Amino acid sequence: MYVRDGKPRDETWLREGIEAMGLATATIQPAEYVIAADERSNDRAGFGRLRVHSGEPAVGELTSVGVRNPWRGQGVGAHVIERLVTKAGDAGCETVYMLTDEPGYPAQFGFEQRAIETLPEPLVDRQTEKQAAADGDVVALAIDVDDFEMPPERREAFKTARPAGDEPTIESEDFGIDAEGATYKYDTGR
Repeated sequence: MYVRDGKPRDETWLREGIEAMGLATATIQPAEYVIAADERSNDRAGFGRLRVHSGEPAVGELTSVGVRNPWRGQGVGAHVIERLVTKAGDAGCETVYMLTDEPGYPAQFGFEQRAIETLPEPLVDRQTEKQAAADGDVVALAIDVDDFEMPPERREAFKTARPAGDEPTIESEDFGIDAEGATYKYDTGR
């Protein structure tokens, strides 16, 4: 598994994934996204978006973070968030924000809840928009870029991530058997 920057060829896949997960479907700019992909099959497993709101200081907002069902629970979302936080730091953001109705997941990385009235101006309007579209309460979370911590179990899970139901096949070569030259107890000579 690896996480890479979004590319123009990802636009259709991103749109389908965002719509399937019921996330906001504004104009999609693939360059604002990162994509988690399997290096063996090149299957795309997850995505996330970094919106950088201009100003002094720049305000980084993580949004539209999603992982396809077969890849969940394997550190994919954690690595997407890690890459987005790194990109935010590279873009000059000191603090990164998330507006979410599921605050538990980001909390494991050090995100802390912030009162709406303490948010930078661009995020106050965004919170109002998101709240109008959400089923539950949308809360603001924030983390200083340098304080992000990846739980070790998420890093380990990501190293061996596979889609659910994708069991490895076992070949005779895995046991040191040369299938071409091996003879078997019941070999009929055919």
